[in-house]
Amino acid sequence: MDLSNITKMDSAIVLGIVNEKLRLECNSFEELISQYEIDADKIEKQMDSLGYQYDPLTNQFKSHSR
Repeated sequence: MDLSNITKMDSAIVLGIVNEKLRLECNSFEELISQYEIDADKIEKQMDSLGYQYDPLTNQFKSHSR
């Protein structure tokens, strides 16, 4: 899947795609960013707008309280 325009997609869809890639293909957020050459800050901001942040223990974006 081409993730070059991922930051232009709906945030809820991005959440699903990113968590799937983390679960099936990448052992860390850093590996995902490197493998797909995407901007970490943009993804983190996009996930934060939904109320999610990366949890390295579970290797996924999880809901956080605001």
